[in-house]
Amino acid sequence: MEVDCQPEESMVSAFGEDCAELVEVKDMRLEAEAVVNDVLFAVAEMYVSQSLGGASDVAYINVETREGNRYCLELTEAGLRVVGYAFDQVDEDLSSQYHETVYSLLDTLSPGYREAFGNALLQRLERLKQNGQ
Repeated sequence: MEVDCQPEESMVSAFGEDCAELVEVKDMRLEAEAVVNDVLFAVAEMYVSQSLGGASDVAYINVETREGNRYCLELTEAGLRVVGYAFDQVDEDLSSQYHETVYSLLDTLSPGYREAFGNALLQRLERLKQNGQ
């Protein structure tokens, strides 16, 4: 059996007979850290859960909004969604909508986030305007 493949796109099986495609799996904990760093300025508290998870395809993020509401968020390839209403809590019976971005999710949960994000955007635009003149 002949299989045509490129070395950088595949690896040879242990038997060396055919090529198998490499599947790139994102480490969701690294993705979660990036999410936290992006929006930490606009929430009261936010961090990647150390006690939940364990699999590389899911990560949990604890967030407290500026209004004082606490959530546990799940991050997967499907997006972000609320899975609990306390830090490190996953309610299996809760079925909430997935959001493609953390911005979209927080925008629906927190007017304080929306205001902080808008203010940060305005400040940045003002700095760009001042630097451009």
